Amino acid sequence: MGDRRCVELLDLTYALIGVGALLAGLLPRLLANWSLSMPIVFLGLGVAVFALVGDLPDPDPLQYPGVVERLTEIGVIVALMGAGLKLDRPIGWRSWSSTWRLLAVAMPLTIAATALLGWWWVGLAPAAAVLLGSVLAPTDPVLASDVQVGKPGGAEDAEDEVRFALTSEAGLNDALAFPFVYFAIAMATIGADPRGWLADWVLEDVVFKLAVGALGGVLVGRMLGRLFFRTRSESLRLASHAEGFIALAATFLAYGLTEVAGGYGFLAVFLCARSIRASERSHDYHQVLHDFVEQIERLLLVLLLVLFGGAVVRGLLEPLTWAMVAAAIAVVVLVRPLTAWLSLPGAPGSTSERTVIAAFGIRGIASLYYLSYATAEAEFIGAEQVWATAGLVVIVSVVAHGVAATPIMNRLDRHAHLRREAKAER
Repeated sequence: MGDRRCVELLDLTYALIGVGALLAGLLPRLLANWSLSMPIVFLGLGVAVFALVGDLPDPDPLQYPGVVERLTEIGVIVALMGAGLKLDRPIGWRSWSSTWRLLAVAMPLTIAATALLGWWWVGLAPAAAVLLGSVLAPTDPVLASDVQVGKPGGAEDAEDEVRFALTSEAGLNDALAFPFVYFAIAMATIGADPRGWLADWVLEDVVFKLAVGALGGVLVGRMLGRLFFRTRSESLRLASHAEGFIALAATFLAYGLTEVAGGYGFLAVFLCARSIRASERSHDYHQVLHDFVEQIERLLLVLLLVLFGGAVVRGLLEPLTWAMVAAAIAVVVLVRPLTAWLSLPGAPGSTSERTVIAAFGIRGIASLYYLSYATAEAEFIGAEQVWATAGLVVIVSVVAHGVAATPIMNRLDRHAHLRREAKAER
């Protein structure tokens, strides 16, 4: 009887995978003009499925941190490759001004403010509070497709500042959150007093790992760029054969080699994609690579959000208190918007564009990755509370940003179109 039930559950799983894959193909078109995003639908699907089918195993991230870490890790690195490939604007100090401001000012302020909320308001231990601030710092590349730039191949100056800033920020701050996560791990394992380990943290977790990540990504990207576009052998020049799955080879090669070398693989994947774009900026093969990555990203999005919805309905949020609820909402509607706004005076774009950039600091799969990684590496007092608070932040972000993204971005596009028409008439 038990074996028969297992077979039935397996058959149901196949059916759910099929439904999810079908929806991943249909929803981007069906929801194009609606104030509803794909992440909201799949999160709701996960809640419904795990609420109705009680025999499904609990997708508990506290019980299976290693599984959660690997699944979210794959989702993030695939999304980072897609983000790097779709950006048309070359990396530069002035052209990426908004990005540098968000990384250098908004991100540290977000970590500090969130950690303070976790310690002072929620009552978390210092290490857990710093962990909460660190995992909620990254702007998620997986869930932010509605506010990111489109496919590669446009003019370098055609990317509007809102979509460009949010895409480039998401591509880089996932890696830059890692040193702060290691800071929290050191606090939990060695002690809250940093005098005994601060120098090692700066040299290894900040300087060395970032340098190796950047170098690894650029070197692998340049090597692949030469192979794709400039090798003399026609049979080896992969751009001539338009095989999109090679994007996965680039993703895992950059990530794996850099991690083996001791660097940050997230940074390497994004910079690898940027180096591939720089090798031959206008080639149609970039769109082939991006389209394949986007399809894989959608499938992973279905899986991750359905499982996350299952975790929510099976008790992930049970440890929540009213203080934690207030802190989670504050992170989304106050902390990120205020810290980003403080970082953007003098940045390119209008006041309304800078306001939208500040408001859309989407939290999602990257936060779940970092949390699963950290809780697998060290014992944090109050880990259940951190998971519950971070989970609620992701839910609030998915719903609030998912509802607001389409109308706000459409309104910005209309205003930009009117400005172009007015300029053309002068």
